[in-house]
Amino acid sequence: MRLSWLGVGQIASWGTLFYSFPLVAVPMSADLGASKLDVYGAASLGLISGGVAAVPIGRLIDIGQGRRVLAWGAVFGALMLACWSRLESRDALLFLFVGIGIAQATCLYEPAFAVLARHYTADARDAITRLTLWGGFASTVFVPLTQALLDGIGWRQTLLVLALIQLIVAGGANRLAIDENDGHPPATRNEPTAAWSTTARRVMSSPVFWILAIVFTLYFGAFSALALHLYPLLIERGVSPQLTVVVIGLIGPAQVLGRLLLWKLGAALPIRPLGIATLLSLCLGLGLLHLAGTSAGALIAFGLIYGAGNGVITIVRGLVVPEMLSRRDYGSINGLLAAPSLVAKALAPVAAAGLWTSGQGYAAVLYVVLACSLLGLAGFVVAAFMNGRVDDEIRHPK
Repeated sequence: MRLSWLGVGQIASWGTLFYSFPLVAVPMSADLGASKLDVYGAASLGLISGGVAAVPIGRLIDIGQGRRVLAWGAVFGALMLACWSRLESRDALLFLFVGIGIAQATCLYEPAFAVLARHYTADARDAITRLTLWGGFASTVFVPLTQALLDGIGWRQTLLVLALIQLIVAGGANRLAIDENDGHPPATRNEPTAAWSTTARRVMSSPVFWILAIVFTLYFGAFSALALHLYPLLIERGVSPQLTVVVIGLIGPAQVLGRLLLWKLGAALPIRPLGIATLLSLCLGLGLLHLAGTSAGALIAFGLIYGAGNGVITIVRGLVVPEMLSRRDYGSINGLLAAPSLVAKALAPVAAAGLWTSGQGYAAVLYVVLACSLLGLAGFVVAAFMNGRVDDEIRHPK
């Protein structure tokens, strides 16, 4: 396993398949005559398709197909970006984003974490943390790059350039990262292929699984709504485009800083207090955004606090399966846990667009995002005081 190559692949895939969307959506909408609801509705459908695909993709990784999933997923993502550049109608948006959602499910963090958990087993925490250090640079690199390309060559040619980056950089890096035999570590090579269903059933019978599913559904819904609407939200508030780009661009480095501090100072911190502290910091950051107005200092502070919290919550999300639920069959259980979160990521942007269209404006959107974050914090506190690990039960069934 070559973790640095996997990190390069994550930067390219996040940058091309996720962070490019809100920037490309503006000129594309004007060109196609598409409304905000048209565009964000298509993106939501794509995230739903990714949620549906998450469970079978996790299962493929559990049986040793991680290299193929990540490498060919990157190639498929490049094909979808190229098709996007040729888009001629609003109706075709729906079909296109179904494919983009599946591509995201094959080459972003969820499948990469499953590959790392399978390869490193008990040492997966350090590997997941180091991978997120790489991925945190995606917005820093691709937000200004995509904007520069849009200004220089237009949205269609920009998508072709992004497709080439996804094909060459992400596709090549993912293939180089994982050796052919990395999907079959000796400790798990001969496990029965049906064993995951027993693990999954026991995990899903645990109240902690369902509480965590609600927590991360609320978090990812809030994150998705804010990530895809932060640019127009700040512009509507009267923040200059230049300061808006600075604030959004700070989130990426802050993610890296938060992860780096965790890696260096909090590597042994148990997942429960880590999760509580991280969700609390996200709530504080969103509260600051609500009160910031157009103040550059307050907005920059929001970008740093919220970015750091988002950086660490990604690690928390990757670790709750082995540390709070089960170390067996990470990919399958992670896919089950991720599915409702991906649906929330899908519905939240279009819900936010609908709330904005109804005349409530982005102030109402921000209230809802903050409420979801507070509820998620409360839910994680409850889960932290419950025992949800099923490994011992599976190992010594009654």
